[in-house]
Amino acid sequence: MTGFAGFPLIGLDFYEDLEADNSKAFWTANKETYERAVKQPMTALVADLEPAFGSAKIFRPYRDVRFAKDKSPYKTAQGAVVRAAPGVGWYVQIGAAGLYIGGGFYQGSPDQLTQLRATIDDDVRGPELAAILGKLAEAGFAIGGEKLKTKPKGYDADHPRIDLLRHKSLTCGKEFGAPAWLETPRAAKEVRAAWETMRPLIEWLAAVVGGAPA
Repeated sequence: MTGFAGFPLIGLDFYEDLEADNSKAFWTANKETYERAVKQPMTALVADLEPAFGSAKIFRPYRDVRFAKDKSPYKTAQGAVVRAAPGVGWYVQIGAAGLYIGGGFYQGSPDQLTQLRATIDDDVRGPELAAILGKLAEAGFAIGGEKLKTKPKGYDADHPRIDLLRHKSLTCGKEFGAPAWLETPRAAKEVRAAWETMRPLIEWLAAVVGGAPA
C-alpha cells in the first residue's frame, strides 16, 4: 500500500454505472476498477488520518438484503467511519456524486438518547451544543438527523431547544462533489480539515453518550 494520492474520477464513473446496472455481472467485470479506484484510495486515506482521529472501519461493498425490499446486491457508495464512542463518529464517503464528509450521533441506544436529551435540556450544556452547531452551519455543514414529529415525552413544546430535543440522531455533513483536487493528495487535507471542524461536535457527543470507542 502506497500513500494516499487522491480518488481517481474513474471511481465516480464506476458508481454511476453501478447505479444503472447493480448486478453481479457488472460487479465481476468491473471489480478491478473498484479495487484500484475506490477501495485502495479509501484504505490509504484512513491510514493517513488514523494518527489524528483513530482507526477506521471501511464498510463492505455488499448490501444486506435479507430483510430488504430492494434486493440490489451492491452499495452505490463507499463509506468509512472512525468511531469516537458507540454511535458517534466521523464519516467519509465516495460515490457517483463525489466526496461527502460528515459525522455525528448516528445509532444510539435508548439510554444514550435519554442522556443526550437530558444534556440538551441542561441550561449550560444545551447552549454549548447549540453554539457548536451554529458554527458548523456557518462553515457550510448541513445539520441533520432523524427527528420526532412532535415533542419528546417529558419536555414542554415551548422549550428553548425543543428542535434539538426532537432529534433521534444528530449529524452534520457537507457535499464536496468532484473538485479538481479530489484526484490529488490534497483530498486528504480537505477531509482532515473538515473532520477537525467537526471535532467539537464529535467530542461533545462522545462525552455525553459515554463509553469507550467501539
